[in-house]
Amino acid sequence: MSKLVTEVTNKDLLDVVRRMAVLAEFGEPGIQHHLERIRGYCYALARGMDFEMQDAEVISYASMLHDIGEIGIPDTLLMKAGKLSPYEMEQIKRHPIIGAEILRGSPSLVLQMGETIALTHHERWDGSGYPYGIKGEQIPVPGRICSLADIFDALTTRRPYKDEIPVAEAYQLILDNSGVLFDSVLVQAFSENFDEIVKVRQMNI
Repeated sequence: MSKLVTEVTNKDLLDVVRRMAVLAEFGEPGIQHHLERIRGYCYALARGMDFEMQDAEVISYASMLHDIGEIGIPDTLLMKAGKLSPYEMEQIKRHPIIGAEILRGSPSLVLQMGETIALTHHERWDGSGYPYGIKGEQIPVPGRICSLADIFDALTTRRPYKDEIPVAEAYQLILDNSGVLFDSVLVQAFSENFDEIVKVRQMNI
């Protein structure tokens, strides 16, 4: 009986995680498909980086919370079609810190991982990211994974402020930024598992 209760509790937690993520970005067109793509991309990348299946699942579900901090950013900024002013961009850059604060202190492994991912998924391998400009191996691996997944998804989907580009072009841009924006080992995992990533995208358009 205790095993059954544990399994139900885990399913309940994952459902809560999914709903929290949707709530944070509620109103954004296609948000549920976006979150499912991010989850699938991160799982494929984590497995490609030799994470055990259970750890890859934790990373993939936690990745759905990557932008939970956007709940603290006005929708007028998040959905703005035109170019953001420097001040507006600084406001947007607060969302990783807000997200980490929302998730901080949880006993749940998924939410702990979510805190790490929320805080670091906009950091870049060369130190050009935010909020802290950390670089290289200073960036936790789950943050690096979600960064690549999020950028690939942003490139290949239409947003209020941009058009999508072809998948093949996005693929090449990722490869071109190996060792620049992205960990080269992660880019290799992306390339080796690209068929699975495309499959995830096709299932969640």
